[in-house]
Amino acid sequence: MSLIMSFIMSFIITYINLDFVDGFVLIWLEAFIKAFACAFPIIFVIAPVVHKIVHKLIVKI
Repeated sequence: MSLIMSFIMSFIITYINLDFVDGFVLIWLEAFIKAFACAFPIIFVIAPVVHKIVHKLIVKI
């Protein structure tokens, strides 16, 4: 989940900030690596909490 999210979001944000410039792919890949390094631990910690909340909401329905 964090891999796909950071891959797509880093592309979109890089495109919004720079448009397609020379070296876009390298700039985007650098942003992707940094985004993934942040997203993975965040998802690892937050996903179980979200899972519990969703489970409680679904049980009530």
